[in-house]
Amino acid sequence: MKIHLHIGPDQTGALRLQRVLADKRDQLLARGVLFPRAPGPRNHTRLFMAVSDPQAVDPLRFNRGYVTAEKQQTLREDVQRGLLREVETHRPDVLILSASQLASGLTRPSELERLRALLAPLSGDISVTAWVDDRARLLARSYAQQVMEGRARPLDLERDLPQGADWWDACLALAPEADPVAGRFQRIQTPVFWLDYARLVAHWDGIFGAGATRLRPYLPDRLHGPKVTAELRAAFDIPDQIGKAEPTAAPAQPPAAFVTRARQMNDLLLRHLSDRTRVLPRKLWSALLEDVFIPGPPLDPAALSDMVQRLAPQDSTLRAAHPALADFPLTPPPPTGGQTWAEADPTRGYRPSQYLLANLWRIDRATAEATAEKRPDTADAPTAALSPGGQQALPPLAVEKFHALQTSSFKPHNDIGRLAEEAAAPAYTPAAPRTLPPGSTGNVAVACMKNEAPYILEWIAYHRAVGFDNFLIYTNDCSDGTDAILDRLDHLGVVHHRNNNDWKGNSPQQWALDNALTEPVVQNAEWIAHFDVDEFVNVRCGNGTLADFFDRVPGATNVAMTWRLFGHNGVTDLRDDLVIDQFDSCAPKFCPKPHTVWGFKTMYRNIGAYAKLSCHRPNKLDEDRTDQVLWVNGSGAPMTREVLKNGWRSSKKTIGYDLLQLNHYALRSAESYLVKRQRGRALHVDRSIGLNYWIRMDWCDFRDITIKRNVPRTRAEIDRLMQDAPLAQLHRDGFDWHRAKAVELHATPEFEDLYQQAIALRLTAAERVAYALALDLES
Repeated sequence: MKIHLHIGPDQTGALRLQRVLADKRDQLLARGVLFPRAPGPRNHTRLFMAVSDPQAVDPLRFNRGYVTAEKQQTLREDVQRGLLREVETHRPDVLILSASQLASGLTRPSELERLRALLAPLSGDISVTAWVDDRARLLARSYAQQVMEGRARPLDLERDLPQGADWWDACLALAPEADPVAGRFQRIQTPVFWLDYARLVAHWDGIFGAGATRLRPYLPDRLHGPKVTAELRAAFDIPDQIGKAEPTAAPAQPPAAFVTRARQMNDLLLRHLSDRTRVLPRKLWSALLEDVFIPGPPLDPAALSDMVQRLAPQDSTLRAAHPALADFPLTPPPPTGGQTWAEADPTRGYRPSQYLLANLWRIDRATAEATAEKRPDTADAPTAALSPGGQQALPPLAVEKFHALQTSSFKPHNDIGRLAEEAAAPAYTPAAPRTLPPGSTGNVAVACMKNEAPYILEWIAYHRAVGFDNFLIYTNDCSDGTDAILDRLDHLGVVHHRNNNDWKGNSPQQWALDNALTEPVVQNAEWIAHFDVDEFVNVRCGNGTLADFFDRVPGATNVAMTWRLFGHNGVTDLRDDLVIDQFDSCAPKFCPKPHTVWGFKTMYRNIGAYAKLSCHRPNKLDEDRTDQVLWVNGSGAPMTREVLKNGWRSSKKTIGYDLLQLNHYALRSAESYLVKRQRGRALHVDRSIGLNYWIRMDWCDFRDITIKRNVPRTRAEIDRLMQDAPLAQLHRDGFDWHRAKAVELHATPEFEDLYQQAIALRLTAAERVAYALALDLES
């Protein structure tokens, strides 16, 4: 097996390459190429953390708790064990590992030797690949990134390196002593030593063998364009085409004045933390830097060209040794007109001390919270004992995560919000169909479906009852009669059905959503919401209709409808009965980890603010309409700043369920889950749905019966629809198909084993969170 080790560095498209590798993971596997999950889902940061020298604690190790040599050794063993397991399972011809911190973070031969020893049981055939750029451009980007991560020393360090000194050694000689508790890390504060590409190659070749290291040029048009997969093929010996990727823009660089402000703030913060009595979490540190943002042009690489001229003599040798670099400019021309670097003016009389004084209360609060987490009250703290099911099911990493959760602010609980969920409440009264203004299609639901025949009528009936006026539904490759049911509903004037069998691109869902924006029913909508047939908009105020919710958020243009995940509730058999009535056990309301629990779908007013509809939200904001946009959460609270341009999940700051939530029945019954497992996904067509999916989705810890007030009017609407005899027969045929498919899958050992494992799994909420967090790292 051939191992390709991508070492970065960060600012040469590493995140883009990793994202494409992760998105194409299953297509790659079909071609004998494994991009593993054990070292991390995308950026294999666990690999980097596992092999750095024990005393070389960087922000990743510090923030994730791998500070001591013992914990780092445990991590190293976990990573190696996970890699061995994935390789033994898939038997690939090629293994791709990618950690963008390797080039900039592993400065010692001992670290590379530790990395080689970790990989030795897998293969000794290892190639090392780094993407490089014009050194001045890369210095500008890398310095700015270091500042955003906490660098306090200006580019004077690189500019004033002694003439004639070796660049690599001179930079490393300026590395400060690390003090993680005081916020000082060598990788962030050290000058950009790895711009000495010749030494970078020699450093890695010295451990992995002469010729092991290959340099490739960073070409933004190629790496960020749809043909990035061709670059991956050339770099990593991928034997066949893996399709195009959605193009992305190269990351924007921060304004030079903002970089100066941030660097000065970092210097002040480090001095403030030097007595080691305060704690400044990374997220808060970033927020403090965001507060001093000022617009303007980025650092000009041309002003840095004189700093890197001493490295130019090695360029011809590098191009000869690395053919991909032919004709690629590694060093810019010498500056003309005396242009040299000077730190940008922070402007407007900026003084970082003013901002720090205004935010000391936030630092003090973070310090108090961190101190409380480290010193829990043993009289009140819950025991950290695993349940019998957890003892049997949780792997070692999940056990570690479980114990860490006990004193963490991420520990799940149900004590938020103001609406009781267990108490019975009277049924909602029927709501008359709305009279729409001429030309308006009202509140429009857009959905994509595949083999969902038993569930369509309930979903349509329910959402008609709560105030959706029109439905645009796409189907592809159905075999259970889903398309026939929707054709009949289209004939009856209930929905607009579109055949999506000829989809192109990365997913049938995104293809459908792109086409949906060209449909008059969407173009003439008042409100648009994209969500799935296993998701129900649960309005928890007034008479339970959209109008009741909109009355409470009159200025809102976008509503983040956060998931409440409902488990199988002990229901194992497929039943032709209401989903909203069968399943009422769910996740706790406070459950910020894992990331899937607080995902949201968006309902948005059709004001033209966004040009693209994606799975979870509208995208491509029209900057001229920014002031018109107001996002609210399910409690009606504003959250615009956090999600204006991106984001698809709620946070501890933005979570809210009081007025509206999105009930997500991802599993339904255990047998329904089997059929779903066999069918695959609409969005991520190359991913399977196995036990890991069950672990992440089978939340049965708390009851929420608020949606059951809709049962009478949902049944009444279904009865009206079922008066159409052809439709009623199509529904029965669809259920029979699923019932027969479940019987077939029970007779298949792979699926029967999966079914038995799933229904036998018994985990508490904290155990499920811990297991899911471990899966995010390993599986």
